[in-house]
Amino acid sequence: MFYLNVPAPKLLFQRAKNSRIFVDKSLLIENVSEQINTNEQHICITRPRRFGKTMNANMLAAYYTKGLDSGSLFADLEIAKQKMHPDHLNQHNVVRIDFSQMPDDCRSYAEYIGDIRDKLRKDLGEAYPQVDPLAYSSLSSLFEATGDSFIFILDEWDAIFHKRFLTREDREDFLEFLRKLLKDKVYVELTYMTGVLPIAKYSSGSALNMFREDHALKHGPYEKFFGFTKTEVQALCKEHQTLCYEELKQWYDGYQMKNGESLFNPRSVAYALIDGECQNYWTETGPMNEVADCIEHNVDEVREDIVQMVAGNPVEAELEGYSAAQPQMETRDEILSAMVVYGFLSYYDGTLRIPNHELMEKYQKVLARDSMGGVQDIVKQSKAMLQATLAGDEGQVAAILEAAHDREIPFLRYNDENALSCVITLCYLYARKNYTIQREAKSGKGYCDYLFTPRIADDPAIILELKVDHSAEAALAQIKERNYVEKVSRYKEILLVGINYDRKNKQHTCRIERIPGTRVQWSRV
Repeated sequence: MFYLNVPAPKLLFQRAKNSRIFVDKSLLIENVSEQINTNEQHICITRPRRFGKTMNANMLAAYYTKGLDSGSLFADLEIAKQKMHPDHLNQHNVVRIDFSQMPDDCRSYAEYIGDIRDKLRKDLGEAYPQVDPLAYSSLSSLFEATGDSFIFILDEWDAIFHKRFLTREDREDFLEFLRKLLKDKVYVELTYMTGVLPIAKYSSGSALNMFREDHALKHGPYEKFFGFTKTEVQALCKEHQTLCYEELKQWYDGYQMKNGESLFNPRSVAYALIDGECQNYWTETGPMNEVADCIEHNVDEVREDIVQMVAGNPVEAELEGYSAAQPQMETRDEILSAMVVYGFLSYYDGTLRIPNHELMEKYQKVLARDSMGGVQDIVKQSKAMLQATLAGDEGQVAAILEAAHDREIPFLRYNDENALSCVITLCYLYARKNYTIQREAKSGKGYCDYLFTPRIADDPAIILELKVDHSAEAALAQIKERNYVEKVSRYKEILLVGINYDRKNKQHTCRIERIPGTRVQWSRV
């Protein structure tokens, strides 16, 4: 058997349970089971890669599949406590297809879909020799002859859309294949389908409009089952004690549910807890490069959004969505929607943000691409900016700011406070390699404009305060008066940086002062 009532999902879910990091998401079974043999029987859940889609699909298949005897696998999970638990446990014929699995050296859509059809026919022929499986109508014939029906669990439904050989006609044929297999069929008890790309924008003409979609651009009933919640991450930190919750939050939080509760990137949290170290575990080159390539062809529309978000400013947008039927991203809405779909932006309450430090590292690389024009030139100077700051070279810091401001980049012309913050962000982009940079950081008796916390203990902390039409000395005085140094006083050395922009003279001035922290470096006697 290839797809029908196969044991592989049970074995794979058992491996997930055996793993060092496992979070019980079994209550998804209760939510999904409520849709069996109802008008809401077709569910499509799309999320970014590595957000638990395949593990949950294996869990559902292990639970529903007839003949697997999975009782012991679920006995210690939350689903076993629910009244409905025995009603569906190993009671259904399950067709489990992973659409990312392709024939070796697959070079065409015809080979791909032909392999799927052949395997499904062979399964039906083996399981029901009395029914002719030569056509897909045999499933309807089988139901008429035996009364047997099926749950379809379809993972990575959109995998074929990422293949270069796929044509527009192939794409339409694949959607039609799914429609004929699933839509308005009496033998379908439930369809549970997952992927990265949403099926389509909502329209009555969609081939798969019977699906209820739950995707990253909207908040659906299944959101808490994909990604780790705050409570789950706190419990993992307590259990494993390799990293603190605050560090994981900074690196991997940033997605939100309808109620505003956090969702963490599950793959990254798991690997970080295992390794005892936060680093970039999740982002993959493919999707990020695709998005960056689109930005290159639409720089005037989207680069301002990217720079604003890297600077920590949320961007307002009313996104309509990005669908599998739209392989080319041409408009601002489509590009930003695709970034949300791939997980590279978070979208909540009409605003877009870069979710966390893990993603911020990727966007810093995007800003350094040739297509970013003048923005790239500023980024290239950001290493010199950090070096000048650490050296206390006030004139060089002011000169780099002058050069950045003089670039022909309209949204960096200091029309408002956000524009000034964007210039500072770009000029100090290189510093993010060695510093955690916070804007409007709570410290002392107020909020300092920028707080640079070093990742290496012996490096100096940096407090940066901005002024317009005042003086750099006034900026330093505010740092001291409001005791901004309180938050970084434990470091060996602290740099106080005051920057002022005089709008009348269109000049920047900088003052840098070094003060000792409370950390004392002892030498051997």
